[in-house]
Amino acid sequence: MEELEKPSRFTSLRSRKSEVEIEKSLDDLAFYLDDLFRIPGVGWRFGLDAIVGLIPNVGDTLTSLASFYILLAGVRYGVPKITLFRMALNIGIDYLLGSVPIIGDAFDFFWKSNDMNMRLIRERATGKNKGTTGDYVFIFVLIGLLVLLLIASIITSAVILYWIFTSKPLL
Repeated sequence: MEELEKPSRFTSLRSRKSEVEIEKSLDDLAFYLDDLFRIPGVGWRFGLDAIVGLIPNVGDTLTSLASFYILLAGVRYGVPKITLFRMALNIGIDYLLGSVPIIGDAFDFFWKSNDMNMRLIRERATGKNKGTTGDYVFIFVLIGLLVLLLIASIITSAVILYWIFTSKPLL
């Protein structure tokens, strides 16, 4: 006698969540930022985030602003606040570590915050246009904190450059 496999409650949640259709433009944005180019033979992928990030401070700031669009999309798809926080943390880590010269440029090839955030949206989305006013307030506070981080980083870089060019040589 053949036993029927009884679906668990997690299986039904996954199947229900997979019904939420994600905009192609979001997938395209994440693809362009994180996976546009492939290194032949090795198969490693990288995107515009790694290339534009080579420009000190400016590149990482621009790609972070593009990542905010994916973060806002998380609200539109009804992603829980804890997941939105995790998505913002992914962007913050990408910006902070990506802005470190040389090390950050290598880091951008491996840390794909936009891909991670798109996966989080797919896993946790409850449906399009499900964001509440509280969700939008929460996300704008997070984006405000990330923008403050961007500004602080730019000011720190400017102060360091000013110190380098105006200080007397040590020897």
